[in-house]
Amino acid sequence: LKEADARAHILEGLKIALDNIDEIIKIIRGSKDPSQAKEGLMNGFNLSEIQSQAILDMRLQKLTGLEVDKVVAEYREVIKVIAHLRGILESRSQRMEIIKTELLEIQEQYGDERRTEIIPVDSNFTMEDMIAEEEVVLTVTHQGYIKRTALNTYRTQRRGGRGVQGAMSKDEDFVEHLFIANTHNYMLFFTDQGKCYWLKVYDIPQGGRATRGRAIVNLIGCAPGEKVEAFVSVKEFDDDHYIAMATRNGIVKKTVLSAYGKPRKGGIYAIEIRDGDKLIEARITNGEHDILLGTYEGKSIRFSENNIRASGRKTMGVKGITLSSKEDYVIGMLVIRREGTILVATEKGMGKRTDVIQYRTQTRGGKGVMTMRCTEKTGKMVNIMEVVDSDDLIVITDSGVLMRQPVAAIRTIGRVTQGVKLVKLDEGASISSITRVISEDAATSEEEIEDAQISIDDAPPQTGEE
Repeated sequence: LKEADARAHILEGLKIALDNIDEIIKIIRGSKDPSQAKEGLMNGFNLSEIQSQAILDMRLQKLTGLEVDKVVAEYREVIKVIAHLRGILESRSQRMEIIKTELLEIQEQYGDERRTEIIPVDSNFTMEDMIAEEEVVLTVTHQGYIKRTALNTYRTQRRGGRGVQGAMSKDEDFVEHLFIANTHNYMLFFTDQGKCYWLKVYDIPQGGRATRGRAIVNLIGCAPGEKVEAFVSVKEFDDDHYIAMATRNGIVKKTVLSAYGKPRKGGIYAIEIRDGDKLIEARITNGEHDILLGTYEGKSIRFSENNIRASGRKTMGVKGITLSSKEDYVIGMLVIRREGTILVATEKGMGKRTDVIQYRTQTRGGKGVMTMRCTEKTGKMVNIMEVVDSDDLIVITDSGVLMRQPVAAIRTIGRVTQGVKLVKLDEGASISSITRVISEDAATSEEEIEDAQISIDDAPPQTGEE
């Protein structure tokens, strides 16, 4: 209707011009420019600006008798259309009849059977179902920042190489923990005070390799002064698995996994910590593995997990190893899952692999055996982990330099030797963290997948740090 009204308005102006063509031509010829001609037409025949412009744009062929008849005929037809459309707008019955007719035409044209299938919505569907499952690298800095990064951003290098920048060193902060997890796993955060916090991996912010990430305390609500020391990734909380823990002073404990399935906003207790002690490690187990503890002075002890009676969350645990001196402390705890090799590393970048069978099973609470002969050249032992040839390692220094290398490049040697150079360190630098990466081509057991094996081999604090 709007378009018809506009067209009728122009045709009405053209009709007036054709009826008074001599005077129209006189006004146009007597004008200095188009603007003056337009104004003359508007004033002389009471035309609108649109009508006057249409007259000026009109071709001379419109002056022929046939063209004049066409303008008049079109004008009359447009007037009829306008009257018809206004009649429809004023009559509800006409509008309904038109809608009915058009719907019947659509039905006739597109009335084939429905091709889509409508099914009931799964009541168990959640937003988590929209998030892809993938393996990611999780890093935590010394000052408590966490992020996740795609695993394929790291490249393999030969042993002894300089590596690539893995994390930005900012305000003396550096990457202290690095490990692998699935985006759909649950993350349990264990603090040095013996508390446990709960988070989904996909809720951990994603960041590039040169960023620190997000403060853990802002994600899980740690108490002031509380520091996250261990991380466990699980798919579900059941009664068939346990959380095994170890403290700096050599205390060990295990608790059934289902006890951690109901987190609280302020965290829950995982172990009661004695004065002067702190939690340094937590791992998931099936209750049938061996436990291996390593110390700063290069000692270790291996004993059966069956020697640790399962207890409730808020209990102290039992002695795992007797430390050799006041300066000695536990640097790591391993859960032996396979007949591979044990890799240890020192502060000054030395490392070695030793067959697991060389670590004989002992009675829990003993002094252990020599694992690494620590000298001034090697520095003290700071990392201990279980590896096989198909694994890769990611080594990080306290300055943020990162290097990935195959375990197979590190030769297997005796338990009391000094080892080989793992990474070239700048003067004053030391190893911050080493973690094991499961090779994509390696065959992984069903139990390893279920247990979501990740390495959490953390660099301990410097001597004398409480």
